[in-house]
Amino acid sequence: MAIIESTVSPDSDSFVANRSGMLALIERVRAYAQRSIEASARSRERFEKRGQLLPRERLSLLLDPGTSFLEIGSLAGLGLDDPDLEKSVPGGGVIGGIGWVSGVRVMINASDSGIDAGALQPMGIPKQLRMQELALENKLPYVQLVESAGANLMTYKVEEFVTGGNLFRNIARISAAGLPVVTVTHGSSTAGGAYQTGLSDYIVMVRGRSRAFLAGPPLLKAATGEIATEEELGGALMHTSISGLGDYLAEDDRDAIRIAREILASIEWDREPKAPVRAFKPPRHDAEELLGIMPMDHKRPVDMKQVIARIADDSDFLEFGENYGSATVVGHIRIEGMPVGVITNNGPIDPAGASKATHFIQACCQSNTPLLYLNNTTGFMVGKAYEEAGIVKHGSKMIQAVTNATVPQITIYCGASFGAGNYGMCGRGFHPRFCFSWPNAKTAVMGGEQAARTMAIVTEAAMKRKGEVDQARLDAMQKRIIDHFDSQMSVFTTSARMLDDAVIDPRDTREVLVKVLSICRDAEAREPRKMQFSVARP
Repeated sequence: MAIIESTVSPDSDSFVANRSGMLALIERVRAYAQRSIEASARSRERFEKRGQLLPRERLSLLLDPGTSFLEIGSLAGLGLDDPDLEKSVPGGGVIGGIGWVSGVRVMINASDSGIDAGALQPMGIPKQLRMQELALENKLPYVQLVESAGANLMTYKVEEFVTGGNLFRNIARISAAGLPVVTVTHGSSTAGGAYQTGLSDYIVMVRGRSRAFLAGPPLLKAATGEIATEEELGGALMHTSISGLGDYLAEDDRDAIRIAREILASIEWDREPKAPVRAFKPPRHDAEELLGIMPMDHKRPVDMKQVIARIADDSDFLEFGENYGSATVVGHIRIEGMPVGVITNNGPIDPAGASKATHFIQACCQSNTPLLYLNNTTGFMVGKAYEEAGIVKHGSKMIQAVTNATVPQITIYCGASFGAGNYGMCGRGFHPRFCFSWPNAKTAVMGGEQAARTMAIVTEAAMKRKGEVDQARLDAMQKRIIDHFDSQMSVFTTSARMLDDAVIDPRDTREVLVKVLSICRDAEAREPRKMQFSVARP
């Protein structure tokens, strides 16, 4: 293999400007994520009066001390609850991610009940659906910390009610796939949300706090005239002694978390990775320099090999087909000893690059090597010569290879991801196993200026046919289109809509990749005991 030498100049004006721009974006991402934490924490006094822990305190107690937690969708719903980004509280009303509990790696879904009593926020359903998808794909047990007011009836949408049924369907699928579903019901789990509890394999309820019923006292009275208290209808004592919905009765939140940890400790599950970890050397070049490599302007070129040099073991990269379709860079690296096939872009994808990438994807599938896509492309090449060379045909081959790859695929949006280049580089629509963005990433069908100029050409031609060209109107239209496109391409729009799993600091890229590659490796080696049906209540 070949060591990538650094061509980065940390003292150059461009590097300093790139670094400053990236740091500002990182701070903005962190500020939005912190806002949801602070909004939830403002409920502390109310929780303490009830003898409860805040949602993130519950999560902290659940996780094994000193272990990592890969949070998913912290920016979900940003700007969708309030268009003013300075007031918006992201997160979707849910804290989700992958962590370790009693030595078992699990997916965790915790209601953020410090915000609107845990009522679902915008993008809360898509976020949970993504978490469930990750649990199924990566064969992870599913742990729920439930305390939710359910849907907000004041903002009720029928489509959310219907698609929300997938949440319950997936819990049943997870259980049937042989993946234990462990639920602590800390508070309300009402109406359809009662099935979030009821579909679980192991259910822990908290005395005096847990509530699970299809209709609460107000709806019960309205529907039937019957009068009952919350405790009579669906309290923890009733469910653990009469209905059989609950399996374990806890005295408080801490006790409930203790029981959940004991459940995970008692089940038969792989607690050590099956594949041995090979010896490795860290990258030769400083990850801190990733801050200054990527330009803030996606139209400026960048050598993505310099990114590879800062995430690969020993900065060692065996490039495949270096002189053929050279704007598409592919090759083999290792990350903490784990083999990875990398596909990235030093420019648009041409026919040769698409053919090379197709060959490489198939070769990685043959050798069972996971694929990493580092997106930085304005798309596939266009023009008469490229059409004659078969760009549609060869691009389609690349998209077919991405679609049908039999190995885990991980996508990181490092720069631009435009047009069909987003598809060929395993964008979200092609279901990569994990998908992350750097704060500077841009995603769009094309650049705003391209879209504006395209429409201007079409409109101007129409005006000429009518005998008059209104330049002021054309200019105003172009500005509207540019603003419309540019407002949607940043991570603060795409991540808000769960078009990635998280926005990460570029310096953390190798650490994140180690986590997800380990998750994928262990999933490939694990063989859960699948069942025809999920585990049913007695």
